[in-house]
Amino acid sequence: MSNKVFSYHRRQSAPAHIGSVTIGGTHPIVVQSMANVDTNDIESSTDQAISIASAGAELVRFTTQGVREAKALGRVRSNLNEKGYTFPLVADVHFNARAAYEAAKNVEKVRINPGNFYDPRHTFQHIDYTDEEYAKEVRALQENFEQFLDHCSIHNTAIRIGVNHGSLSDRIMSRYGDTPAGMVASCMEYLEVCQRKSFTNVVLSIKSSNAVVMTETVRLLINEMDKRGMKYPLHLGVTEAGDGEDGRLKSAVGIGALLSEGIGDTIRVSLSEPPEAEIPVAKLLVQLADDLSSLPEVQLSGASFEPLRSNAIPLVLMDDDPSLTTLGNTERPDFVIKSEGKSSGLPILDEEKLFIIDDVDALATTKFPEDRYTAIRLTHPAIPLMLRALDEYMTTPYLLQLTCDSTTEEAPTRMGFSLGSALLRGQANGIWLRSTVLSPDYLARLSFGLLQASRRRISKTEFISCPGCGRTLFDLQDTVTKVKAATSHLKNLKIGIMGCIVNGPGEMADADYGYVGSAPGKIDLYKSKKRVAKNIPQEEAVTRLIDLIKENNDWIEPQQSND
Repeated sequence: MSNKVFSYHRRQSAPAHIGSVTIGGTHPIVVQSMANVDTNDIESSTDQAISIASAGAELVRFTTQGVREAKALGRVRSNLNEKGYTFPLVADVHFNARAAYEAAKNVEKVRINPGNFYDPRHTFQHIDYTDEEYAKEVRALQENFEQFLDHCSIHNTAIRIGVNHGSLSDRIMSRYGDTPAGMVASCMEYLEVCQRKSFTNVVLSIKSSNAVVMTETVRLLINEMDKRGMKYPLHLGVTEAGDGEDGRLKSAVGIGALLSEGIGDTIRVSLSEPPEAEIPVAKLLVQLADDLSSLPEVQLSGASFEPLRSNAIPLVLMDDDPSLTTLGNTERPDFVIKSEGKSSGLPILDEEKLFIIDDVDALATTKFPEDRYTAIRLTHPAIPLMLRALDEYMTTPYLLQLTCDSTTEEAPTRMGFSLGSALLRGQANGIWLRSTVLSPDYLARLSFGLLQASRRRISKTEFISCPGCGRTLFDLQDTVTKVKAATSHLKNLKIGIMGCIVNGPGEMADADYGYVGSAPGKIDLYKSKKRVAKNIPQEEAVTRLIDLIKENNDWIEPQQSND
């Protein structure tokens, strides 16, 4: 028999200094966000930066499409200094190295994307490189990047190497495909130069709109850095998470999974909402990670097994309640547990079919009956640690029962943090949420949302929508609302809504359909990665999107969606 301890340990990273803020090392996790106004509008940019910082962000990022915007951001910096605000500004640069050079003179940090900083704009075309040709291109970009690091050193400017799943270069895609390995390779090409030049004010990010891909890739990057003795700090985020409850769930599942494992030094929650709305979600995630660090370790005795993974579609259980009949078929629980005097008419799971275990310390020595569902009641305060223990000690299928006594504003974030890592690892054959304060229909929706955010069970349309920035070419929040109203009944479809073409076609690469801003008031439509219509007037675009879905036989009428 063995004795195993599960405790929270934060990954030890090296500190990176960004103006008055330090990311990594022993410093607290930093919260940041991104402005969505035109960077050239100096007054609006100044006001929004103050608003975001007042909400609790410690860094504020602005899109910097060109040299003009980089200079404008310098004026925003001056404005803020005059008003007594010293929080750092970050320039977000794609495709334009000249803009990065200018921005490095004006603000504390420059974010560059390896997929489009020196490599040509991606066209999603496969290119056959010989090893010599490939190595030559890598040498060229690394030589150019050395010059940029020298420039940043002169101006004491930090950088973020920010890899996005949807913006890998054709060169990387041709060799690695659209894979976590390709994302890590893209990052390492630049990181090798930083290490060689002893440039330490570097933060790394590896992001995707798919929480499974994001978490897997971050862990892969850490493993690769460990092999090379690198300790650079990490910026966490799930891109294009969407809005509302779904956006919070997807962000909490992805970011929360890594934070609960001690990974991450700064975070940004990307919501298709005003940037100030991102901050409470991010701060709650940081608080939950801090709380976990102060809790006692989980210790179990017994044999250790190979982690149990479930490929079966997870079940949703609920305590029975008549209100559940108001839910659509795809939102109703698979089984309900009989409640005194309450009945919804949904399939009942008799209590005789349940084996509920509270004593988690006895997990390794408990004999689980094969003819009943095993439900493990999670009451330990360090739930993510307890789930890591379950991952090693359970050898039979099981359900997770968890009480969620929180507000509807915080419940998605708290539940995503608690269950995200376990669900992404493939743990559990189902979830059973209970509450004394939340309505049964809300709990059912939250249950299915958790499973969808972790890609364990798809029960509704998934919307991949960007948070918006100064590049956005239409009213993003209004557009997301309109597209959702028209298409949210289409179960099992993924629809991307992207404000511009910088990451649009790539970041929504696994979407079935895409709605992408191409010019002011103009929209391009995509079927997967292929553009099928361009420069559609915005007022016609939602109707044309519906027509495109119909042409591909993916449309059903709303009244048929619950049949």
